[in-house]
Amino acid sequence: MIPPSNDTTERDDPVSTQVDNAARQAADPPPPSTMSSLDPFATRIHAPGTLDASTLPWHPASKVEPTPTISLTTGIGSDFGKYELLAEIGRGGMGVVYKARQKGLDRLVAIKMILGHHLAETDHVERFYVEARAAAALQDPHVVAIHDVGEIDGQHYFAMEFIDGPSLAQAIREKAVDFDEAARLTAIVARAVGRLHSRGIIHRDLKPSNILLDGERRPYVTDFGLVKLLEGSSQATCAGTILGTPSYMSPEQAEGRAEEVGPKSDVYSLGAILYDLLTGRPPFAEPTPMETLTQVLGRDPTPPRLIHPRVPVALELICLKCLEKKPGDRYDSAEALAADLERHLKGDDVFAHPAGWWLRVRRWARREPALASRLGGLGLCLAVAQVNYQVMHPGPLSTHLEIMGLLALWLGASWIYQRWLRKGRHADAIHTAWAATDVGLLTAVLFIDNAMISPLISGYPLLVAGSGLWFRVPLVWATTAMAEVCYAVLVLAALARDGSLQHPAHHFMCMVTLGVLGLVIITLVKRIHVLTRYQERTLAG
Repeated sequence: MIPPSNDTTERDDPVSTQVDNAARQAADPPPPSTMSSLDPFATRIHAPGTLDASTLPWHPASKVEPTPTISLTTGIGSDFGKYELLAEIGRGGMGVVYKARQKGLDRLVAIKMILGHHLAETDHVERFYVEARAAAALQDPHVVAIHDVGEIDGQHYFAMEFIDGPSLAQAIREKAVDFDEAARLTAIVARAVGRLHSRGIIHRDLKPSNILLDGERRPYVTDFGLVKLLEGSSQATCAGTILGTPSYMSPEQAEGRAEEVGPKSDVYSLGAILYDLLTGRPPFAEPTPMETLTQVLGRDPTPPRLIHPRVPVALELICLKCLEKKPGDRYDSAEALAADLERHLKGDDVFAHPAGWWLRVRRWARREPALASRLGGLGLCLAVAQVNYQVMHPGPLSTHLEIMGLLALWLGASWIYQRWLRKGRHADAIHTAWAATDVGLLTAVLFIDNAMISPLISGYPLLVAGSGLWFRVPLVWATTAMAEVCYAVLVLAALARDGSLQHPAHHFMCMVTLGVLGLVIITLVKRIHVLTRYQERTLAG
């Protein structure tokens, strides 16, 4: 059993506004986990409908027309056509889900509706019917069934099977999940997703909150709001559009390469779900969508066994194979993933195998970019110092040893800072302290080497540029200011030592360049923040 995680944050991406703990405003509330994540319009990165709604067989017209904006006047205990609304069990930025009783058949169903202020927007209505059509076309024991679709008094709705149990996201939060149970659940979902793929349907938003569990812990796939048909769709996804939930989306989705999104994109998401089950957290979950997407594109996840050493090796290999950046390196299909998980459950050898040493090094570098970049810089400094001592400007051995000692100290400090970062606390302070150490030790090396005109001087602009990769304006300001001050100290030290300064215009231009570079990077980071906040507000409806 995995120890419960201390992380109290939402297990879906921080961007997503989940409705897992809903059951608000309910006179007769269901269990808090019931049908927790049915809202297809919960905040996430998505585009308008990716299918042609004019082909919907049950739509009241041959195409979706704008509907006059109305308020959602239905309420708990009221009748809604042939349904009696019992409790609100989910609400997102654009939709609401009710637990209801179908009066004629006396059965419980879940009713999904569009919130009133979105009814006038054609693409929202279109996506609503796209989801209904995609789900209704499926007859699968592990896909939530659609019973009825229509419109009552201008209010679009569809009724679906009521699953009286928590979502997988809630199950992860509420208690530890056994490793075999994690493999079993993922295998069942993978089989269901494989059947979707065989019918030409790509889900594109697989995540724990879109998988519901009944009382016997059987999983059901739901929420087809971002579904994509491989054939027969007259409306293609716009190139460059990002669709999905950042923590669980594949790199090709994160980069908006719509033409590459296919069955292996869902395989990646299944791997992210398995990772969440094994570790209690998604592969990537940063404070902002931009940071999460950046990690999805450029970082490798921490191997599950580094988080929980008792994770079986075979499950880690299966999980990491799903999470490969290149689709061709993942399982060929969701069915192949399910088969490997079932082999593990039977005690047989799995097809996933350990990576070679070069791939392991590359993965480590992507996983620890801050430390990897420092090691690369230190290696370059070491090479320059050796060439300078052996060939260019041979000097006293004691000076060379001092420089080697500083480089060793720099390496040790970088290793310590990286370990502190892994703890996930005080990241901003650690990054700032690390940047200050970098600038200070580079200055010390240049001071000892008496090398104002040296290739190592380029370390200052490189440190300033590198600080922008963390999307923190204060960090860029601090690194730029420290680089300017330390460069000025070197200039003053050279002036005091020699009584005059060679190439003063050169040093002046270097300092100006450092300042301009810092301002440019700060401007870019601020623009990224503005765009991210705008995107979040837009997605929140």
